[in-house]
Amino acid sequence: MTIELVKPSLEYLPTYVQALERGWSPDNVSPAATIRAQLDAIDRDAAAFVASLDDPEAKGGPITLPDGKQVPRLPGYRRWMWDGELAGSIGFRWQQGTSALPPHVLGHIGYAVVPWRRQRGYATQALALLLPQARALGLDYVEITAKPDNLPSQKVITANGGVLVERFFEDAAYGGEESLRFRIAL
Repeated sequence: MTIELVKPSLEYLPTYVQALERGWSPDNVSPAATIRAQLDAIDRDAAAFVASLDDPEAKGGPITLPDGKQVPRLPGYRRWMWDGELAGSIGFRWQQGTSALPPHVLGHIGYAVVPWRRQRGYATQALALLLPQARALGLDYVEITAKPDNLPSQKVITANGGVLVERFFEDAAYGGEESLRFRIAL
């Protein structure tokens, strides 16, 4: 089965909410907190929540890191994986004028497939669909990180041309765990 990447909208929001209510999170750093925060934001103002997921000009306010430090927002956006209902989420962020990222950003792209849609190749398809958009912005490469034991994510990255460039320990704000950084040349 194939997916498409859709821009978040109120039309698709009900299945996104259902996925959050079932315990899925688009964030692997602090999933429970993200679920609560997103459901609260949707309850307060669903249209504003949806709009916040598409910020290619970095107009939103600063980002608060897990350790409480605030940093400027990078341009970025989220797209939802769609196969007739929400199948997951993929996010993309970048710095204007350079392929490099600030030290507090682990990678350009992050993705999460809902558990009931995994092992269908959706993350691989989503990444393949997103890469031309990164290329269109003039980036020479994108970087994506994965934990050493997350073999499915590593397969997604390498299936899209990713090459392991380093093993490193994440900043303490992200848990200080060992991670792998992959680079995909554009």
